[in-house]
Amino acid sequence: MATEKYRGLIVESKDLKDRDKLVSIYTLEKGLVRAIFRGVRGEKAKLKASKDIFTFGDFFIENTKGNNIVSQVDIIENFYPIRENLDKYYEACSIIDGAKKIMTEQNDPRLFLEIIKAMKYVCYENLKKNFILCKYLLNLFSGAGYPLNMTKCSSCGAEITGKKFFNYEIGEILCGNCRTYTSEELSPAVVNSLKIINNTEYDKLSTVKLSDENIKGVLELLIKNFQYRFGKEIFVVA
Repeated sequence: MATEKYRGLIVESKDLKDRDKLVSIYTLEKGLVRAIFRGVRGEKAKLKASKDIFTFGDFFIENTKGNNIVSQVDIIENFYPIRENLDKYYEACSIIDGAKKIMTEQNDPRLFLEIIKAMKYVCYENLKKNFILCKYLLNLFSGAGYPLNMTKCSSCGAEITGKKFFNYEIGEILCGNCRTYTSEELSPAVVNSLKIINNTEYDKLSTVKLSDENIKGVLELLIKNFQYRFGKEIFVVA
């Protein structure tokens, strides 16, 4: 009975009968892997601390009679501060939910590392609500081939000196001359906030000062763009 080792993050955890847990683990090596924790809901279960969503570590999985069974977990991070703060918890759930909507059973190291990085900053940085989520979504779009150009029109390539419009059909910013009926005018505050977040790395976000209103405006745009890009809604508590 061969044992495979995967570095991964539990992104979903459901109760099964006989005190078992069915988990979805997003792994660095193989993408999404589903496996079972046997008897893990018992009071004295040795893997009890390893069975829940947000657990990040090395998972040892055996294939037994067609089922993937977790035999051992070396925990790297449980992200406990997230569980103790409701705003952090919901933001982390949004990060996981966005990833679940686009992850597959093929490995994607870029997406895997992006998730872990965002989770760590939500966990250990005390930034404004959903600030990390905005940065994370912008990086998801860029990694999926939809980067945002904040200064040039994506249609004609000209520098945009006047009003800017967002075309959700193509996920790009347009000038007034190239706007279409599906385009939405962006406020200067949202454009400036988008540009700042897009150009700032996670470790520098603590130096950025944006109002709650501007973060909310950016998030609303990104959520709507996510739905257009991937055809799925993302869970967010604004």
